[in-house]
Amino acid sequence: MVERARDETGRPRNARPRDALGRPLPPGSDGVPRIPDDLHLSPSGFLASAQDLLDNGFAFHAHEVLEAAWKDRPSEERPLWQGLAQLAVGVTHIQRGNPAGASALLRRGCERLGEVARPAPHSVDVDGLVGWATDLIEALGSSADIAPTRLRRPLTTG
Repeated sequence: MVERARDETGRPRNARPRDALGRPLPPGSDGVPRIPDDLHLSPSGFLASAQDLLDNGFAFHAHEVLEAAWKDRPSEERPLWQGLAQLAVGVTHIQRGNPAGASALLRRGCERLGEVARPAPHSVDVDGLVGWATDLIEALGSSADIAPTRLRRPLTTG
């Protein structure tokens, strides 16, 4: 049996390459670049990186960025980052053709985002995202557009 790669604390790390939808590929395969486990960005950096990945169809990788945020940011922000990461995993399940998994993760993400104080930190459009995810859950199985809404509210001028 091959020993799994582990970090300095002994936690297992999956070093296998992954495809664009985050599925593991055989060892030695070319995959898409991985998101580092120890990513440290500003809140705006995490959001911008995740949004860029979502905009380009890399929901699994956006989830990894948002997961890094929930591990890096203060504990009082955990429901925000965890909820966002769960929504991204829900989209990943849609991309992989798993509507049941998508629905479960989108519901969990909405529940976590329901715990976030309003107005949400970092101008995250929590209410808009929950509304979008709720509509998506209802539309699963139809030909609904799954393009994620923006993570942050548009800047207003004036």
